[in-house]
Amino acid sequence: MVVKPPYKILVVDDEPDLEPLMLQRMRRSIRRGEYTFVFARNGVQALDRLHAEDDIDMVVSDINMPEMDGLTLLQQIPKVDPNIKSIIVSAYGDMENIRTAMNRGAFDFVTKPIDFRDLRVTIDRTLQHLMEWREALASRDQLVALQNELSVASKMQQSILPTHFPESPDYQLFANMEPARSVGGDFFDVVMLENDRIGMTVADVSDKGVPAALFMMSTRTLIKGSAIGSAGPGDVLREVNDLLYEDNETEMFVTVLYAEYNPANGEFTYASGGHDPPLLVKPDGTSSSLPLTGGIALGLLPDLEYRQNSVTLEPGETIVLYTDGVSEAMTSTEEQFGLERLQTAMADGPGDDARAANQAIFQAVSDFVGDTPASDDITCLTFRRTGGGG
Repeated sequence: MVVKPPYKILVVDDEPDLEPLMLQRMRRSIRRGEYTFVFARNGVQALDRLHAEDDIDMVVSDINMPEMDGLTLLQQIPKVDPNIKSIIVSAYGDMENIRTAMNRGAFDFVTKPIDFRDLRVTIDRTLQHLMEWREALASRDQLVALQNELSVASKMQQSILPTHFPESPDYQLFANMEPARSVGGDFFDVVMLENDRIGMTVADVSDKGVPAALFMMSTRTLIKGSAIGSAGPGDVLREVNDLLYEDNETEMFVTVLYAEYNPANGEFTYASGGHDPPLLVKPDGTSSSLPLTGGIALGLLPDLEYRQNSVTLEPGETIVLYTDGVSEAMTSTEEQFGLERLQTAMADGPGDDARAANQAIFQAVSDFVGDTPASDDITCLTFRRTGGGG
């Protein structure tokens, strides 16, 4: 049975002022019956509470605490209930611990001082994923047809995709994914990094259905964790590849394009794991693919190196990241959309709106395939530099 709101959230922090502050800032959501809060001052108290109360849905935990810290608590939570989702809270400068927390299973993180609007968005997204995860578990043993399984996978897939994108005077960003009837494992993600840098991921998992969706979620978590404090996109893909390979009994793999943008100098750095290269679009609409970096799909072989490449974006230039659901979209006669049509969609210029550029690509694909059912997910992320940095 899938549990409905209010959701019970355990907040673990040794600061005594946090409890009244949390209750005050979240009072409207509490009154609306969206969630209730319980509190603990350290990891030991948190575990006692988890053992005593079997209706806790989520843990929001600080990292640095006496008796048992948040990282140790993360390792213990699955022993109590593997389906509890966790959000970690720490100082922004504590990137290495945040990275470790993500790799130990934290679904997401927020930084101190806590922005309660950001915390609410993060809690809501985590709870949405929790609902879809519970629905998947409740449905798994009752699936009697492949289409039912694919429907569950699609919901799991959608639940982790960002719906709000960072805003900056220096750039615009928008991404979208349209799932096919035969659900694969496309996903995109955005993560804020140190010094106002931003990380972007577009990826495509092999296989279909619930196994692909589960592999996708694992990959997303590992990329986000590895991105914190990394030496760059090549280093991120190297670490994630090794982690995926260690625990990959299904022998799945994922193609990934991971990139980081630095608004201080306009530098866009990317690395590819078997994925299509980014498309660079000039303000006048002319475009070209950026050089491939030569990496292979993640999860197949250990100890691989992933090269990275950098370009400096000029104001008005747009980067398009996409999966092969765009380039290989087919008509009923099996004619593919291809790179040239993607470039044609941008030929009139991407304009001054990343969302509009993204929508133009989806519309071009839709017009091309007509009524032909999609055979693969279609995913596209558009990133536009607007300002001059600094």
